[in-house]
Amino acid sequence: MKENIVKNKTFDFAIRVVKLYQYLSNDKKEFILSKQLIRSGTSIGAMIREAEHAESKSDFIHKFAIAQKEANETIYWLELLKSTNFLNEKEFENISNDAIEILKLITSIIKTTKNQQLTN
Repeated sequence: MKENIVKNKTFDFAIRVVKLYQYLSNDKKEFILSKQLIRSGTSIGAMIREAEHAESKSDFIHKFAIAQKEANETIYWLELLKSTNFLNEKEFENISNDAIEILKLITSIIKTTKNQQLTN
């Protein structure tokens, strides 16, 4: 069976987000922003999983588009956590780079699928 890179990356990313949430709530006593982060950050992979069993190409694209929006929102919460000093530069860069990579990957898959839809 072919390895599903986006599925694996988003699952690993969700694990990192959960661990970051635990750190922020337990060590930094930050509960509001971190709750938003865990919602959007774990939702990315959930939407990718839903797309695996999409009813059509359009449904697949729609689910990936939701994952794309969640990834973008996650980047926003990470930037806000950094700007309010809940994350230092190194902590931010590490997870933010992963989020940006996932966002680019999802965007590429959406574009490719739309192009395939046009040629069929």
